[in-house]
Amino acid sequence: MAKRISLREFQESLAARLTSAARGEVSQALLGIESGHELWLLDLADSSEVVPLPPLVSVPLTKPWFAGVANIRGTLFGVVDFSAFQGGELTPRNTDARLVLAHARHGINSALLVTRTLGLRPPVGLEADPDPLPAERPWIVGRYLDPQGKRWSHLRLRPLLTHPEFLDIGL
Repeated sequence: MAKRISLREFQESLAARLTSAARGEVSQALLGIESGHELWLLDLADSSEVVPLPPLVSVPLTKPWFAGVANIRGTLFGVVDFSAFQGGELTPRNTDARLVLAHARHGINSALLVTRTLGLRPPVGLEADPDPLPAERPWIVGRYLDPQGKRWSHLRLRPLLTHPEFLDIGL
């Protein structure tokens, strides 16, 4: 049976991991997220924070995948529906939805709206997926299969945030 820990211990452990990731220290765990029907792995150093979905202000004359602008502690973030951006369905705006904030080192106040977070995932037990990576999505830097046969795509934020299509939100 798994060892029980208090919420406080869990939060302290997660805060320590995020702090070490922000300092550039290597971490074995990746953040698991679900966007649409796809499973993703994200390096902790690529994001600064994951927050519950706040109210969004819509922006007229933008593409349907641009969900709007969010105010996170006084800083405005452009919010992209990650599933819709990739041609999938719109992300339901419910209590499971989360914003993954891009780390400040990327120089862009952007957040990805995702279906839900799945916690920290160790890369142990993942096998490389032999299928070739899609050239049209250069932000996918690897694909893996877990022991249950589910496919996980490794998301690298820098190629996504600098992609011309991602930067062009206007109609």
